[in-house]
Amino acid sequence: MIDTPKHSPARKALVILSSAHELPLSEPAGHAPISTGFFLIELAQVLKEFGDSHEFVFCTPDGAEPQLDINGLSLPFMATDRFTGAMVSQMLAPKSFASRRPDLVARRAAELRLAARYLGELPVSQVLPNTDPEVAAFRGEVENALRGSAKADYLSARRVVERHRDPGDTFSLADFDFIHFPGGHAPMVDFRDSPWLGEIINLAYEQKVVLSLICHAPIAMTSAALRIDEHGNPLATPGHPFLGAKLTTVSKLGELIALTTNYPKIPGKRTRLPYYLDEVLRASGYDVLVSTNPAAAQMVWEPGLRLLTSNGPYAMDIHAAKLLEVVR
Repeated sequence: MIDTPKHSPARKALVILSSAHELPLSEPAGHAPISTGFFLIELAQVLKEFGDSHEFVFCTPDGAEPQLDINGLSLPFMATDRFTGAMVSQMLAPKSFASRRPDLVARRAAELRLAARYLGELPVSQVLPNTDPEVAAFRGEVENALRGSAKADYLSARRVVERHRDPGDTFSLADFDFIHFPGGHAPMVDFRDSPWLGEIINLAYEQKVVLSLICHAPIAMTSAALRIDEHGNPLATPGHPFLGAKLTTVSKLGELIALTTNYPKIPGKRTRLPYYLDEVLRASGYDVLVSTNPAAAQMVWEPGLRLLTSNGPYAMDIHAAKLLEVVR
């Protein structure tokens, strides 16, 4: 699928997903990691918009298969930039919400069909104590929708770099229009400070490839300060071209709200993550822009760097529209 001649007219896109299945917590102390994965809504719209024009190549940091986070299929997320209104409506009448919003139900079904088509059968995260009850009950249908579909192949980040560098291999990052990194909490585990992802990010800049990151995925930009030398060893590059770039991601405030009221919350316990993305990205030299309303869609485009970031599923539709604009 990916062995086409260098500089082929066939258009390509690389999708880099986290393969983390568990998310560690810093509090409660000693608590086991919770089940996690990637948010399908932050990938499916890209598959929909570019499926007719692009060939997708899939990658995870270690080449292992990703896990779909059931929590990302909660119906209010399907409303994207109208999330807040949908969430309030669901809270007021949770039992009738699905029947009152067939548009959101239809979008979720269509996105699951895209997942089956492009990713095939996938593991699905476990239901957590504070998982939306509607989507918790829907989990079996998700597994049925994916069951039996041919599984996608996942290159490791290392393999992507090695193939790009191999003069005898037809694989070249120069042939890709964009690289998309979906979010969900999983990227917090394996996207941060990764030399192989850092090499891909820097190669994307050198090859004029658009970088598209959403939700928790912008934590991968910490990896831009690391590269891989000609011997395959990590190399610190503190003066990388992205230093000082404007970007956005999930805010600390948004994370704390989720840890207090939403699915990551451990019942009856103060729940905290090991770090907050906006704080770490600022410490890494980025100009992080966050909204005072964590559920408001926010997108940042840095044209000189071809860097597109957004803050979560609320921004998915405007993110995909901007990606279409800059790619086409």
